[in-house]
Amino acid sequence: MLSKSNILAYRQCPRRLWLDVHRPDLKDGGAGAAISIAAGQEVGVLARDLYDPAGTGRLIDLPQLGFPAAFIATMQALAIRKPIFEGSFSAGGALVLADILLPAKARARTTGWRMVEVKSAASVNDVHRDDVALQAHVVRSAGVDLSAVALAHINSSWVYPGDGRYEGLLTEVDLTAEAAQRSHEAQSWIVEASRIADQGEMPDATTGPQCSHPYDCAFYGYCSSLEPQAEMPISWLPRLSKQTWVAQGVRDMRDIPDDALNDVQRRVRDCTVGDKIHFDRKGAKADLAEHTLPGYFLDFETIQFGVPVWAGTRPYQQIPFQYSLHVLTPQGSLDHAEFLDLSGGDPSRPFAEHLIEHCGRSGPVFVYNASFETSRLAELAQRFPELAKRLEAIRARVVDLLPIARNRYYHPAQEGSWSIKAVLPAAVPELSYAKLDGVQNGGDAQQAFLEAIRVETRAERRTVLRQQLLAYCALDTYAMVRLWQVFAGRTRWRL
Repeated sequence: MLSKSNILAYRQCPRRLWLDVHRPDLKDGGAGAAISIAAGQEVGVLARDLYDPAGTGRLIDLPQLGFPAAFIATMQALAIRKPIFEGSFSAGGALVLADILLPAKARARTTGWRMVEVKSAASVNDVHRDDVALQAHVVRSAGVDLSAVALAHINSSWVYPGDGRYEGLLTEVDLTAEAAQRSHEAQSWIVEASRIADQGEMPDATTGPQCSHPYDCAFYGYCSSLEPQAEMPISWLPRLSKQTWVAQGVRDMRDIPDDALNDVQRRVRDCTVGDKIHFDRKGAKADLAEHTLPGYFLDFETIQFGVPVWAGTRPYQQIPFQYSLHVLTPQGSLDHAEFLDLSGGDPSRPFAEHLIEHCGRSGPVFVYNASFETSRLAELAQRFPELAKRLEAIRARVVDLLPIARNRYYHPAQEGSWSIKAVLPAAVPELSYAKLDGVQNGGDAQQAFLEAIRVETRAERRTVLRQQLLAYCALDTYAMVRLWQVFAGRTRWRL
């Protein structure tokens, strides 16, 4: 018997399904997958309260009950016609858990049910539609009279008013007719997925667009390791249509005709093949010449919640909770200021107030990939009108170092990336994020923040997390200082 997730894995890639069933140990989901799963669970729990405010419903706890007790409990719950959560159903070789089943209210129907599938996404996509079609098919095949089928998802424009009032967070899309029309199609997925899962050998497949669409596949690392490994893979060429060339048997950048590459791709290839550094020193220095010191080097860390926890915030809004700011004076001295709020309260206003205090009134504010910081500053200005003028003044001073790096510098060690974590060890080899303890990237920072603000986190552990977060964010801005130093031709300064 295959679960719904197994069958949807088949829809993405037959090999993914086979590995899910036979070699789950090869998965590499990463921190992002864990955060996504946690968000889905949180929205699911909240949906029960929204759809059953009286608390009269029955939760079918499959992990606790196991099979077949969960099926029996579901049948018993159907008989008393109260809301059912995570109802367990099997039919035709498939197993599904129905998020929400509500007794139909129409007077003419005394046995019908309305099924609602809950998603933590902010919109409905094709995979969600497949999901609901499969879910409805199995539930109906198990003998349940479904009078209506809907998908509830996050309303990303909704603003949390506070005090635990979440009415309006979810919005519904009716899929009753579509789900009924696709029942035969859903059964065909079950049949074919069962055939794939029963195979003794792993299906043939090559990596391609399906590896990241609609979701990143946790088996990508394993599958790609089975394929020929190019010494200089075409994946290092930025914005190249990789699959077009792979389909022609081309995996090494040296095999792509020169006229098929743009200037940036050609530069990456030439530097990689020739093992040489491209550095337009004059151009980089000229780019920075108009931005006189003192310079403020700024980086934010943010968190987002599908279910907002602070009043005045929206689902999935990026809420800044930390910044690091290095200040470089005309004399070459370097000062540092920072902010980190682990109180568990909304950090937005104290973040904004401290930032205004630390950023002064003049001088360039250097960032790396300006769209992120400028967007956060604009959102803070909108939320706090009394601070808007000073926040917008900081925003107007922002200078992006990323275009300078992309246009003026490339080292073969970057492997086609201009992220600061790729450029820094190439341009300033003595610095490395790998030397940091615990928090080494943005995903780690989010996980550390969430752990730190939990009530049950011990004080000693919170202190460790604070130190790790501060060290990580400080390296981000110190890295920018050192890159500025290289680009501005101030390498003799001891910073």
